[in-house]
Amino acid sequence: MDSTSIIVRPCVTEKSISISEQSNKIVLEVKNAANKIQIKNAVEELFNVTVLNVNTIKMPEKKVRMGRYLGVKSSWKKAIVTLKEGDNVEFFETT
Repeated sequence: MDSTSIIVRPCVTEKSISISEQSNKIVLEVKNAANKIQIKNAVEELFNVTVLNVNTIKMPEKKVRMGRYLGVKSSWKKAIVTLKEGDNVEFFETT
């Protein structure tokens, strides 16, 4: 897998934003098949930062209901990446 296919998107929630503000971490949604070493290399290559630690979490599938029909949201993997002090990743431009 190449670097652009490993990282799916940033997770932008209230909790992930507070984690990134309090400590030097970013939260990303990554491919299910990606391991910690691949995630570290992808983040360092794409964002030009130094990664100290990678924690991964498998988010379980969830049952959803659409009217009278039942469905399933598929499972996904979340990565919490700790960056070196002074490194920063801006996902959104603030003006």
